[in-house]
Amino acid sequence: MSGCGEVQVRPGVEADLDALTDLYNHYVRETAITFDTEPFTPEERRPWLLSHPQDGPHRLLVAREAAPEGPGRLLGYATTSPFRPKPAYRTSVEATVYLAPEATGRGIGTLLYKALFEALEGEDVHRAYAGIALPNPGSAALHARFGFRHVGTYGEVGYKFGRYWDVAWYEKELGGR
Repeated sequence: MSGCGEVQVRPGVEADLDALTDLYNHYVRETAITFDTEPFTPEERRPWLLSHPQDGPHRLLVAREAAPEGPGRLLGYATTSPFRPKPAYRTSVEATVYLAPEATGRGIGTLLYKALFEALEGEDVHRAYAGIALPNPGSAALHARFGFRHVGTYGEVGYKFGRYWDVAWYEKELGGR
């Protein structure tokens, strides 16, 4: 789909499932960035993968290092998912990006979000939302670069690692309806 030097961005596929699960589980075990508290098996993550087709408003893009043989190391991924399950929310999505710890600060998040929002052009998506567990200045800066604006903060909304965490919510206007 897109490339930047030695990084390739493309839709996520079944062959990415193990690496995607490993990356997500890092954040489950080590951070409050996700409020999941138990690691997943690839089989448990398969429905999530399959809920992100290569077209439509709910996408999954992966960034991998270019490699002469094989897919290359997973550097990160970005998704848009349903914002809420009720039908009136169908033109809203929740956007998120996860990067391998060694891939932060390299522009991979920017590359993923650029490709993700380009892929959504022409889709019937009116707004994108992002929830950021605080503190996370890198994620807040990435979202601001892409035109997200802070719309509110839920105080102490999640409990993980023996403490409460705030979540800041961001909103971005998109072209649908």
